Amino acid sequence: MSNGLLTKELYFITTTVVDWIDIFTRPIYKQIILDSLIYCQKEKGLDIYAWVLMSNHLHMVVGVRDDKQTISDILRDFKKYTSKKILASIEENPEESRKVWMVDRFWFVGNNDRKIKNYKFWQDGNNIEQIYTYEFFLQKVNYIHNNPVKQEIVERPEDYLYSSARDYAGLKGLLNVII
Repeated sequence: MSNGLLTKELYFITTTVVDWIDIFTRPIYKQIILDSLIYCQKEKGLDIYAWVLMSNHLHMVVGVRDDKQTISDILRDFKKYTSKKILASIEENPEESRKVWMVDRFWFVGNNDRKIKNYKFWQDGNNIEQIYTYEFFLQKVNYIHNNPVKQEIVERPEDYLYSSARDYAGLKGLLNVII
């Protein structure tokens, strides 16, 4: 890094569940996201610098290790896989008290979108911002880590299990991150 500029292309990404449905309140659905991110790290060259999984959206600062994939390609595949896997998990889970309501919402949104065959889980597009400076990088990392604090889920960022704030605080987080 020279003059506060980053030498690698990094991106701040937000992806959100349709209708802001609070799906990630259940461990089973959170684990699908984690497993998919781990796969993207190992198989698709995704580098994660910071992340937080909230009840209805995911924020990350990421980069791509090689030129084989673009960030858009990785996110497209991630969203396609996780939406199918989560919807199947909802259908198969006899203890999911919100099953009918959630499946109905995902069907309704998908049915009103000509590009979708059945169900729509993620909102269209990806909010992707390229990070050009170290200061902007720090701003986004702090925003990500303070999201659960702002939502009054935890008092300190490192107390939230589904975040890289744990890694930045010297604890072991759930995903491998580059600090």
